[in-house]
Amino acid sequence: MPGVNETTLRKMLSKVYKYRDLTVHEIINVITQFKDLTPAMDNYVFNDGSTRELMSLTGTIPVPYKGNVYNIPICAWLLDTYPYNPPICFVKPTNTMMIKTGKHVDANGKIYLPYLHEWKHPQSDLLGLIQVMVMVFGEEPPVFSRSSRQSTYQPFQAAGPPNTSYVPTPQGSMFGQGHPATLGGFQGYPYPAANSYPSTAAPAHYTPVTPPSVAGQNQNNTIGDDAIKASMLSAVSDKLRRKMKEEMDRAQAELDALKRTEEDLKMGHQKLEEMLARLDQEIVGVDKNMELLKCKDAELSAALEKMETQSESKDIDEVIAPTTPLYRQILNLYAEESAIEDTIFYLGEALRKDVIDLEVFLKHVRLLSRKQFQLRALMQKARKTAGLSSLY
Repeated sequence: MPGVNETTLRKMLSKVYKYRDLTVHEIINVITQFKDLTPAMDNYVFNDGSTRELMSLTGTIPVPYKGNVYNIPICAWLLDTYPYNPPICFVKPTNTMMIKTGKHVDANGKIYLPYLHEWKHPQSDLLGLIQVMVMVFGEEPPVFSRSSRQSTYQPFQAAGPPNTSYVPTPQGSMFGQGHPATLGGFQGYPYPAANSYPSTAAPAHYTPVTPPSVAGQNQNNTIGDDAIKASMLSAVSDKLRRKMKEEMDRAQAELDALKRTEEDLKMGHQKLEEMLARLDQEIVGVDKNMELLKCKDAELSAALEKMETQSESKDIDEVIAPTTPLYRQILNLYAEESAIEDTIFYLGEALRKDVIDLEVFLKHVRLLSRKQFQLRALMQKARKTAGLSSLY
């Protein structure tokens, strides 16, 4: 699908998927590195016959094998609870290929991997799954070339050097036989049996393929009624177990999602209660401040009315009256020192405007500065005696 971007994927997943943002992020990571995989929405058929519209990644992945790179066709279906449930993956052979059954792929093409069996978000993701497939299929290829009736083999085109084809071995495998059962990075890993993995139905367009070596086998053997009955009972029992396991997994996934939603709601409820408690405290504090402001406003209004009713004006010197002779001396020294400071400033302005010359300016500034220094020293001594901090 050309032009697939994050916005398009969000629109495609908006109706079905619960964790759309996580799913979009992982799909973008995969199609960025594996450009032959294409996302699309399609109907998926489950074991019980029900269908659901799900996202699928269909295309080929490059698998290195004996110096060549082969394009292995796969299809990965993402459940609506992804990424908290693993994808359902299949090998999707073309008309010139047949499925090679083994411990990783069954006759329907369904893929079984420890990575899928032990899926756990966020440790497991879609990009890691594809990379594990590339490594596993490089050790045990999942398909081989389909042979013709004249026992001639169809070449399987590799994605490596041009005009390179592979002639199958006499055993019928495109990649040959006798490869080790363990693969790089998974040596010694106890693989579960294929029927121990969680089972889901394959899509409607996946049909079982009988390997050529099995076709026609036991055609002349006579099968008794008891064997047929036991086989049917076993098949029905296995199908019921798979269906029950699928329903349990689906219900467990929904239950986990509901539990997470419940926890989020509880946390939100607790935060709302804390916010309401803080708001109540702030309302009480605002009410107290309003009452205090009303009292202060009344006091200020009364003071203003009292000042307005006083008819006689007071002298500033009477208002500012030091309580002790020492404080009065400090006040007088400070006033005189400030006056000298102003005088020096205005002398500078007069010199700047050429009202007085430089000689007159320097003479008066020298005298005033000496006087100012004496006043400051005396004022410092008086403030120290009065226990006040120094001004300079």
